[in-house]
Amino acid sequence: MDFELTPEQRQVRDLVREFATEEIAPGAGERDEREELPLDIVKKLGELGICGVPIPEDYGGLGADAVTWALVIEELGRADASVAVTVSVASGLAGGMLVRYGTHEQRQRWLPPIAAGEMLASFGLTEPGSGSDAAALRTKARVDGGEWVIDGSKSFITNSGTPITGFVIVACLTEDGSDNGVSTILVPADSPGFTVGPGYKKLGWRSSDTHELSFDGCRVPEENLLGEAGKGLAQCLAALDDGRISIAALSVGLAQGCLDASVAYAKDREAFGRPIGAYEAIAFKIADMRATIDAARLLTYRAAWLKDQGLPYTTEAAIAKLRASETAVDVAREAIQVHGGYGFTEEFPLARAYRDAKVLEIGEGTSEILRLVIARDLGLQPQV
Repeated sequence: MDFELTPEQRQVRDLVREFATEEIAPGAGERDEREELPLDIVKKLGELGICGVPIPEDYGGLGADAVTWALVIEELGRADASVAVTVSVASGLAGGMLVRYGTHEQRQRWLPPIAAGEMLASFGLTEPGSGSDAAALRTKARVDGGEWVIDGSKSFITNSGTPITGFVIVACLTEDGSDNGVSTILVPADSPGFTVGPGYKKLGWRSSDTHELSFDGCRVPEENLLGEAGKGLAQCLAALDDGRISIAALSVGLAQGCLDASVAYAKDREAFGRPIGAYEAIAFKIADMRATIDAARLLTYRAAWLKDQGLPYTTEAAIAKLRASETAVDVAREAIQVHGGYGFTEEFPLARAYRDAKVLEIGEGTSEILRLVIARDLGLQPQV
C-alpha cells in the first residue's frame, strides 16, 4: 500500500494550490456577498488545463485519474467551495457522464469547451418531489417525429443558468410502469420549451449558480439520448458515486482551509499575555481538527484509488462523503470557536466556510442516505 503521490499528481496539486491561493481566495468573500459566479476564474482554470483534468486527451483534457481529480477539487475547496462545486459539476459530474455513456459525436461536440473552461454543464436529477428517492421521478420524455419531447421540472440544479451553460443532462421517465424506465437525455441550453427559473437564495455556496428548471414540451433530437434507453437510473447512481468522491474532496479542502486559518490565528492572537495556541484548550481543539481531517482525506483518496483500479467503490465513496462532509461542518464550527467573536463576523472567512459546509451533508446523498448505503453493504436492511 503506497500513500505517496506520483510526481504528476503533486505537480497538478501544487499548480491548483498556487492558483487558488493567489487568484481565487482573495475575492471569495466579496463574490459570496454579491452572489457572483466568477466566470473569469473558470476560464483561467480552463486555460491552465484544470477544467480538463478528468476529460480524456482525445477531447481536449488531460485524462488524469480519479485521485488527481480529488486533489484538484480539494485545493479548490480550500479556497472557495463555490468555485470547487462549479468545476466539479461541469467537468466531473456532467462531463463524466458524457465520458462514460456518450457517443463519440456527443463527446466531440461538448467535452472540448468544458475542458477549455469555455462552457459549464449541469446534471438534472433532483425534482421538487424527488430528492433522496432518485427513482421517484416525474419528468417524462417520449419520442415524437425523431425528437424527444420532455415535460417536467428539476430543482437545485448547479450550473444551470449561467451565460456559458451549454447543456443539462436530464433524467426522465421514458417507459411508464417499468422498473428500468429511466433514461438520461442531453438537453442543450437553447432548446425550445426549456426554461430556467430564478436563482435560489441560499445559505451557502452563494457564488455558485443554482436554479429550478422547467420542461414544457421541450424538444431535442432523438440522438441526444445518453447511452441506452431505460438504463438511466443505473447511470445516475454511478454518477452519484463519482460525485460523492468529489464532495468528499471538497469537504476535506474546506476543512483544511479552516484548520490553516485556526493555526495562524492561534499563533497570532494573544490572551492573558501569551498566544492562545499556547493554551491546552485551544491547542488540543486544533489537534483534533487535524486528526479528523487527515482521516477524512485518507478515506477520500481510498475511494478515488479504488475507482482508478477498476474495483467497486460505491460503499467506500459513501463512507468518504459521510465522514468528510460531517468533518467539514464540525471543523468549521470549531474554527469559529477558536476565532471567538471575529469568527462570527464576515470579516474572517470562517462564517462563509460554516455556511458553505452545511450543504455538503445534503448534496450528492444526504448523510442519512449514505448511512443506508453503508448499512446495506453490511447485510442489514434498515427501512427507508
